[in-house]
Amino acid sequence: MKIISLSFFDISKKAKIRHYFINKSSHRIVISAMFSLIINLFYALYHGILGIRTLSLWFLVMFVYYTILAVTRFSAVLCSYQNRTVYFLDTEYFVMKISGILLMMLSLILIAIIYISMSQNIVTKYNEITMITIATYTFTKITTAIVKAVKQKESHSPFLTVILNISYAEVAVSVLNLQRSMIATFGEMSSADIINRLTGAFVCFFVLFLGVSMLKKCKYRKENQYGKIKNYKSK
Repeated sequence: MKIISLSFFDISKKAKIRHYFINKSSHRIVISAMFSLIINLFYALYHGILGIRTLSLWFLVMFVYYTILAVTRFSAVLCSYQNRTVYFLDTEYFVMKISGILLMMLSLILIAIIYISMSQNIVTKYNEITMITIATYTFTKITTAIVKAVKQKESHSPFLTVILNISYAEVAVSVLNLQRSMIATFGEMSSADIINRLTGAFVCFFVLFLGVSMLKKCKYRKENQYGKIKNYKSK
């Protein structure tokens, strides 16, 4: 009996420890999402003001881009806040559906951004030290996104899926911006026109894929629930 009770105690203790680290990881992700939300709101306000003052289509499109990112993150953070006491899985899937639609819209906005930037040759050129710093920061974001993906690969939480997919989309856009800035700083934009177009197309399709994948998960769950209800009624 003592051996059984000790084993049960060990299992219970391990379960509590595992639950603690899962919640701690989710808490860190929420804090990171809130910080990114504030940055998105700041950039949206900044580009919105410049767009109205200068009547620039570029700044207005960038305003829409950061606004969609902010709304998507806000819906995820709000979902986490509402579920802090009582957990509702349906709420998380609803947020996943909304976020999927918003990411699909974001892919269309990215097409407009890429078209305007390439047609009007809009690109930010930095000095070498600043460019290296930005490159280091971007690669840090990529590494962080990969680490989060590995840690959360066994998690089936819709909320974490939404947060991570938003991060993936933002990282993909950062890579595109980094490529264009590096070419403008260290080379000639005209010689890398095809590379920029291919990278831009890949980023747009990648963001679209993230949105579609979330909608498919929501649809699969709905069909699965409908199938269970139908089987239950038939019994």
